[in-house]
Amino acid sequence: MLTLRPDQQRGFCDFGWLQARHSFSFGSYNDPAHMGYRTLRVINEDRVAPGQGFDTHPHRNMEIITYVVEGRLAHKDSTGGAGEIRPGQVQWMSAGSGVHHSEFNPDPARPLHLLQIWILPDKSGYAPAYDQLNLPAGNGLHVAASPHGRDGGVPIRQDATLLVGRLGAGQAEERALATGRGAWVQLIRGELSVLGRTLLPGDGAAIEDEHVVRLRAGATAEFLYFDLA
Repeated sequence: MLTLRPDQQRGFCDFGWLQARHSFSFGSYNDPAHMGYRTLRVINEDRVAPGQGFDTHPHRNMEIITYVVEGRLAHKDSTGGAGEIRPGQVQWMSAGSGVHHSEFNPDPARPLHLLQIWILPDKSGYAPAYDQLNLPAGNGLHVAASPHGRDGGVPIRQDATLLVGRLGAGQAEERALATGRGAWVQLIRGELSVLGRTLLPGDGAAIEDEHVVRLRAGATAEFLYFDLA
Protein backbone atom coordinates (compact mmCIF):
# COMPACT_ATOMS: atom_id res chain seq x y z
CA MET A 1 0.00 0.00 0.00
CA LEU A 2 1.30 3.43 -0.97
CA THR A 3 0.13 6.72 0.58
CA LEU A 4 1.17 9.77 -1.43
CA ARG A 5 2.31 13.02 0.22
CA PRO A 6 2.18 15.48 -2.72
CA ASP A 7 4.64 18.34 -2.97
CA GLN A 8 1.90 21.01 -2.97
CA GLN A 9 0.57 19.73 0.36
CA ARG A 10 3.88 20.18 2.17
CA GLY A 11 4.33 23.10 4.53
CA PHE A 12 6.09 26.16 3.08
CA CYS A 13 7.94 29.04 4.75
CA ASP A 14 9.61 31.97 2.99
CA PHE A 15 12.01 34.03 5.09
CA GLY A 16 13.62 35.80 2.14
CA TRP A 17 17.08 34.29 2.67
CA LEU A 18 15.51 30.83 3.24
CA GLN A 19 12.73 29.02 1.42
CA ALA A 20 11.76 25.80 3.19
CA ARG A 21 9.32 23.01 2.42
CA HIS A 22 8.35 20.65 5.24
CA SER A 23 7.06 17.13 4.67
CA PHE A 24 6.14 16.93 8.37
CA SER A 25 5.13 19.39 11.07
CA PHE A 26 8.08 21.68 11.84
CA GLY A 27 8.60 25.14 13.35
CA SER A 28 5.80 27.51 12.41
CA TYR A 29 4.24 24.80 10.19
CA ASN A 30 1.96 22.98 12.61
CA ASP A 31 0.29 19.95 11.05
CA PRO A 32 -1.02 17.39 13.58
CA ALA A 33 -1.95 15.04 10.72
CA HIS A 34 1.69 14.85 9.58
CA MET A 35 3.99 14.57 12.58
CA GLY A 36 6.41 12.14 10.95
CA TYR A 37 6.47 8.58 9.71
CA ARG A 38 7.60 5.86 12.12
CA THR A 39 10.98 7.08 13.49
CA LEU A 40 11.36 9.59 10.62
CA ARG A 41 10.44 12.92 12.20
CA VAL A 42 11.59 15.64 9.74
CA ILE A 43 12.27 16.04 6.03
CA ASN A 44 12.96 19.70 5.27
CA GLU A 45 13.90 20.79 1.76
CA ASP A 46 15.73 24.11 2.10
CA ARG A 47 17.04 26.66 -0.35
CA VAL A 48 19.46 29.09 1.28
CA ALA A 49 20.55 32.36 -0.32
CA PRO A 50 24.27 33.04 -0.97
CA GLY A 51 26.17 34.01 2.17
CA GLN A 52 23.25 33.22 4.47
CA GLY A 53 22.53 30.50 6.99
CA PHE A 54 21.47 29.35 10.43
CA ASP A 55 23.20 30.93 13.43
CA THR A 56 24.38 28.73 16.30
CA HIS A 57 21.41 26.92 17.84
CA PRO A 58 20.87 23.84 20.08
CA HIS A 59 19.57 20.32 19.48
CA ARG A 60 19.05 17.31 21.75
CA ASN A 61 18.30 13.62 21.21
CA MET A 62 17.95 13.59 17.44
CA GLU A 63 19.85 11.94 14.58
CA ILE A 64 20.31 14.74 12.01
CA ILE A 65 21.31 13.90 8.44
CA THR A 66 21.97 16.49 5.75
CA TYR A 67 22.14 15.82 2.02
CA VAL A 68 23.30 18.59 -0.32
CA VAL A 69 21.69 18.70 -3.75
CA GLU A 70 23.37 21.86 -5.11
CA GLY A 71 25.87 24.31 -3.67
CA ARG A 72 27.97 24.06 -0.49
CA LEU A 73 27.12 23.81 3.21
CA ALA A 74 29.55 24.86 5.95
CA HIS A 75 28.97 23.25 9.37
CA LYS A 76 30.48 23.85 12.82
CA ASP A 77 29.37 22.39 16.16
CA SER A 78 30.25 22.40 19.86
CA THR A 79 31.81 18.91 19.73
CA GLY A 80 34.52 20.19 17.39
CA GLY A 81 32.81 18.70 14.35
CA ALA A 82 33.25 20.89 11.29
CA GLY A 83 33.22 20.49 7.56
CA GLU A 84 32.00 21.64 4.21
CA ILE A 85 29.53 19.40 2.41
CA ARG A 86 28.97 19.33 -1.34
CA PRO A 87 26.75 17.32 -3.69
CA GLY A 88 27.54 13.63 -3.47
CA GLN A 89 28.21 13.85 0.27
CA VAL A 90 26.09 13.24 3.36
CA GLN A 91 26.59 14.63 6.88
CA TRP A 92 25.47 13.11 10.17
CA MET A 93 25.24 14.79 13.55
CA SER A 94 23.93 12.90 16.55
CA ALA A 95 22.70 15.61 18.92
CA GLY A 96 22.55 13.18 21.83
CA SER A 97 22.68 14.79 25.26
CA GLY A 98 23.01 18.23 23.68
CA VAL A 99 24.93 20.06 20.98
CA HIS A 100 25.08 23.55 19.46
CA HIS A 101 25.80 24.02 15.77
CA SER A 102 25.66 26.49 12.92
CA GLU A 103 25.10 25.94 9.20
CA PHE A 104 25.51 28.41 6.38
CA ASN A 105 26.02 28.83 2.66
CA PRO A 106 29.61 30.07 2.24
CA ASP A 107 29.24 30.79 -1.48
CA PRO A 108 28.86 34.53 -2.19
CA ALA A 109 27.05 33.96 -5.49
CA ARG A 110 25.31 30.56 -5.63
CA PRO A 111 22.26 29.41 -3.64
CA LEU A 112 22.36 26.23 -1.56
CA HIS A 113 19.78 23.45 -2.00
CA LEU A 114 19.70 20.74 0.67
CA LEU A 115 17.50 18.24 2.45
CA GLN A 116 17.76 17.87 6.20
CA ILE A 117 16.40 14.75 7.87
CA TRP A 118 15.72 14.12 11.54
CA ILE A 119 15.36 10.56 12.85
CA LEU A 120 14.45 9.77 16.46
CA PRO A 121 17.25 7.84 18.23
CA ASP A 122 16.63 4.47 19.88
CA LYS A 123 17.30 6.06 23.30
CA SER A 124 18.09 9.44 24.81
CA GLY A 125 21.35 10.71 26.22
CA TYR A 126 23.99 9.45 23.78
CA ALA A 127 27.21 11.41 23.59
CA PRO A 128 27.03 13.83 20.64
CA ALA A 129 28.86 12.72 17.50
CA TYR A 130 29.60 13.91 13.96
CA ASP A 131 30.61 12.27 10.68
CA GLN A 132 30.36 12.81 6.95
CA LEU A 133 30.55 10.46 3.99
CA ASN A 134 31.38 10.58 0.29
CA LEU A 135 28.75 8.60 -1.60
CA PRO A 136 29.72 6.46 -4.58
CA ALA A 137 29.44 8.12 -7.96
CA GLY A 138 27.05 6.78 -10.57
CA ASN A 139 23.52 5.47 -10.65
CA GLY A 140 21.95 3.00 -8.25
CA LEU A 141 20.91 2.93 -4.59
CA HIS A 142 23.71 3.97 -2.26
CA VAL A 143 23.66 3.49 1.53
CA ALA A 144 23.99 6.91 3.16
CA ALA A 145 23.06 6.15 6.79
CA SER A 146 22.49 2.90 8.65
CA PRO A 147 22.49 1.37 12.15
CA HIS A 148 26.06 1.50 13.49
CA GLY A 149 27.37 2.23 9.98
CA ARG A 150 26.29 -1.10 8.52
CA ASP A 151 27.01 -1.46 4.79
CA GLY A 152 29.12 1.68 4.80
CA GLY A 153 26.64 4.39 5.83
CA VAL A 154 27.16 7.00 8.52
CA PRO A 155 26.40 5.29 11.87
CA ILE A 156 22.98 6.47 13.06
CA ARG A 157 21.59 5.31 16.39
CA GLN A 158 18.31 3.82 15.19
CA ASP A 159 17.08 0.80 13.25
CA ALA A 160 16.70 2.85 10.08
CA THR A 161 18.53 2.89 6.76
CA LEU A 162 18.70 5.81 4.35
CA LEU A 163 19.69 5.26 0.73
CA VAL A 164 20.31 7.91 -1.91
CA GLY A 165 18.92 6.83 -5.26
CA ARG A 166 20.02 7.99 -8.69
CA LEU A 167 18.39 6.33 -11.70
CA GLY A 168 18.65 7.15 -15.38
CA ALA A 169 15.53 7.36 -17.53
CA GLY A 170 13.96 3.90 -17.75
CA GLN A 171 16.28 2.39 -15.14
CA ALA A 172 14.63 0.26 -12.45
CA GLU A 173 15.54 -1.04 -8.99
CA GLU A 174 13.82 -3.25 -6.42
CA ARG A 175 14.12 -3.22 -2.64
CA ALA A 176 12.91 -5.98 -0.36
CA LEU A 177 10.82 -4.75 2.57
CA ALA A 178 10.74 -7.06 5.58
CA THR A 179 7.49 -7.86 7.35
CA GLY A 180 6.54 -5.13 9.81
CA ARG A 181 8.80 -2.50 8.28
CA GLY A 182 7.82 0.58 6.30
CA ALA A 183 9.49 2.65 3.60
CA TRP A 184 9.39 6.33 2.70
CA VAL A 185 10.45 7.65 -0.71
CA GLN A 186 11.17 11.37 -1.20
CA LEU A 187 11.74 12.49 -4.79
CA ILE A 188 14.18 15.36 -5.20
CA ARG A 189 14.18 15.74 -8.96
CA GLY A 190 13.10 13.87 -12.08
CA GLU A 191 10.19 11.46 -12.29
CA LEU A 192 9.88 8.17 -10.43
CA SER A 193 7.31 5.37 -10.51
CA VAL A 194 6.93 3.68 -7.11
CA LEU A 195 4.74 0.58 -7.11
CA GLY A 196 3.17 1.92 -10.31
CA ARG A 197 2.39 5.40 -8.89
CA THR A 198 4.18 8.38 -10.45
CA LEU A 199 6.04 10.78 -8.16
CA LEU A 200 7.10 14.25 -9.26
CA PRO A 201 9.73 16.48 -7.60
CA GLY A 202 8.87 17.20 -3.97
CA ASP A 203 6.44 14.29 -3.68
CA GLY A 204 6.87 11.76 -0.89
CA ALA A 205 5.26 8.37 -0.33
CA ALA A 206 4.79 6.08 2.65
CA ILE A 207 4.80 2.35 1.86
CA GLU A 208 3.32 -0.36 4.08
CA ASP A 209 2.50 -4.08 3.74
CA GLU A 210 4.64 -4.70 0.67
CA HIS A 211 7.33 -7.36 0.31
CA VAL A 212 9.10 -5.65 -2.60
CA VAL A 213 9.23 -1.96 -3.51
CA ARG A 214 9.65 -1.46 -7.26
CA LEU A 215 11.18 1.80 -8.47
CA ARG A 216 11.47 2.99 -12.06
CA ALA A 217 12.66 6.35 -13.34
CA GLY A 218 10.51 7.96 -16.02
CA ALA A 219 13.10 10.71 -16.33
CA THR A 220 16.52 10.87 -14.65
CA ALA A 221 15.63 10.73 -10.95
CA GLU A 222 17.34 11.59 -7.67
CA PHE A 223 15.60 10.56 -4.46
CA LEU A 224 15.88 9.44 -0.84
CA TYR A 225 14.70 5.98 0.25
CA PHE A 226 14.15 5.17 3.95
CA ASP A 227 13.72 1.65 5.36
CA LEU A 228 12.23 2.00 8.85
CA ALA A 229 11.39 -0.31 11.75
